[in-house]
Amino acid sequence: MSSAEVDSLLGPGWADCAAASATTDTAFLQALLDAEAALTRAQGPAGAGEAVTEAADAGRFDVPSIALRARAGGNPVIPLVADLTKAVGKEYGPYVHRGATSQDIMDTATMLVAHRALDPLLADLARTESALARLAAEHRDTPMPGRTLTQHAVPTTFGLKAAGWRSLVLDARDRVIAVRESLPVQLGGAAGTLAAFTAYGVEDATALVAAYARETGLAAPTLPWHTLRTPVADLAGCLAFTAGALGKIAADVLTLSRTEIAELAEGSGGGSSAMPHKANPVRSTLIAAAARRAPQLAATLYGSLAAEDERPAGAWHAEWEPLRELLRLAGGAARDAAELTQGLRVHADAMREHLGVTRGLIVSERLSAELAPVLGRARAKALLTELAERTHTEGRTLPEFLAKEPELRDVDLDELTDPARYTGSAAALTDRALERR
Repeated sequence: MSSAEVDSLLGPGWADCAAASATTDTAFLQALLDAEAALTRAQGPAGAGEAVTEAADAGRFDVPSIALRARAGGNPVIPLVADLTKAVGKEYGPYVHRGATSQDIMDTATMLVAHRALDPLLADLARTESALARLAAEHRDTPMPGRTLTQHAVPTTFGLKAAGWRSLVLDARDRVIAVRESLPVQLGGAAGTLAAFTAYGVEDATALVAAYARETGLAAPTLPWHTLRTPVADLAGCLAFTAGALGKIAADVLTLSRTEIAELAEGSGGGSSAMPHKANPVRSTLIAAAARRAPQLAATLYGSLAAEDERPAGAWHAEWEPLRELLRLAGGAARDAAELTQGLRVHADAMREHLGVTRGLIVSERLSAELAPVLGRARAKALLTELAERTHTEGRTLPEFLAKEPELRDVDLDELTDPARYTGSAAALTDRALERR
């Protein structure tokens, strides 16, 4: 059994998703090897670059052994360099890791892993966005109760709700793309001065950074960022935002799929070990779990910004596991969000039925405004307050009471009291939201 399989036992939200595959120990090891090979290619000679690149195959290395030996120096780069140097051989072994420090390789590898994990995440966000655009267009005019502080407020449309979800997904997409494109290599040497590279004969060490970036496919930083952790903080922010944005969708689906509401349902709910009748909203549940965990993981990464000296003791090391977990959680949530939205079932009849739960009071805001010119502001407020109380106590509808008021016999009460006709600019707002690409 692989370590990835063991790791995912308690992580059903990211099990078997692309982010999980991109963040395994083996994937990290390959990224470390890729970083080392790219550095050798950037420095030369050509023969050394070819030899190290050929040897840099994670399948040739013992991951558990490297992990155990990492305890001695506090990071896996030290034992890996020893193994890679041996694998390359005597002629080109001395060119392995030349001039670099462990953090150069570890940070560069981390950026490579992040870049590789963000690609499938973006693909899943695209699937989610497309599904939500379809739902918003299809239900542009589907009325439903708007809810504030858990209570019915005024009518809205499901199209506007879906358009709002899509807007959050696009916000997440834009943030992830911006971060992915800016992920940088790390190269500074022992204390961020590039001195060792000059000592090894590099004519322009600053140009070496750009060459290294080209070899890895990452961005070239202005400065070594051993203790300038903007790249990690940016990753923390976009990943936590993504989890939270998807969490908003999950929170709404969880509420609206309750048995007593049943306005929405997941396409294929999960079963229960004890209750055969249940179809649990599992996709939403796992997304919600990711959204709850992500902020705390991001907080650890933000806390590591306060890194002392030219290389910190502990702050840099504290980033590795939370960042991997964030990549997994956000990647898994994006995968689940795509499946959720593509299969979401909308029960428009239930939405329409629930507009009548308050017996007409859901349009009291409209009535306050529309009846003021007819009755006077004070009289309209007093009448609606009285009738609202009677609606609650007598179990009759507000339109029934209003129809008996002589002052309102010339008012089109059918129009004013129909919740479906009081959705404001919901349709126009939905159309405008769908223009965004």
